[in-house]
Amino acid sequence: MSSPALSYLDQAANTIERARQQLPLIEQAADWCAETILAGRMVHLFGSGHSRILVEEMWPRYGSFPGFNPIVELSLTFHNLVVGANGQRQAMFLENRTGLAERILRNFDLSAQDSALIVSSSGCNVVPIEMAKIFQQHNIRVVALVSQQHSDASTSNASDGKKLTDYADLVLDTGAPVGDAMVKIDGLETPVAPGSTVGGSMIVNCLKAETAARLTQAGRPPLVLTAGSVVGRERATELFESAYDEHSWRMSKLFENVGTRKNGN
Repeated sequence: MSSPALSYLDQAANTIERARQQLPLIEQAADWCAETILAGRMVHLFGSGHSRILVEEMWPRYGSFPGFNPIVELSLTFHNLVVGANGQRQAMFLENRTGLAERILRNFDLSAQDSALIVSSSGCNVVPIEMAKIFQQHNIRVVALVSQQHSDASTSNASDGKKLTDYADLVLDTGAPVGDAMVKIDGLETPVAPGSTVGGSMIVNCLKAETAARLTQAGRPPLVLTAGSVVGRERATELFESAYDEHSWRMSKLFENVGTRKNGN
């Protein structure tokens, strides 16, 4: 009999195969990301709840590079306290409040040269859905990363019944099952050990690698955050400082016309 740990590992291996099946879609998404970054603009990243993990997997961390705008709202993602002030109940309530996405994106000068990656396991919470809708209204191409089986089995919290995938130009699948948890244990009513983070991490890192290849082929190799044990302490420090400087420059472009007539607000 398989142990719970082996059961999880076996199912995690299935998410690798699911990622492999989506390589043409990942390559298409990488084309869009590279076009945005080469234009001096940003790929907007958004996820509420634990989807924040995949946003931070993209940037900033070792093996990642500038060109991505991680939109992480603490009111939707701060899970440390669980209950009390800043607790999980409030975060789960807020991620289904209409209008919050518009308030978030009001901070940025959006351009059709931008692109976006929005992560939501179910694709059914209001804020990620409205984020995608607003991006598309600005002619920004949207890549949605969902758990397709879970999304198909779930009911949208949006008043019109639309899901994140309804406002996506391209949909990627983490490969996680309905309910996310992947291991059933005899005597335990509900399964444990979610799979969306494992599958999602593989997807976003494939996307990151493909994007880096395109930037390099275009003569614009990215400034990758790299450990001193790989390139030496001095070069690693230089890369970090240069990458953060580039991120600052790119972010400044997202603020320069906020509130002006050009921005339309």
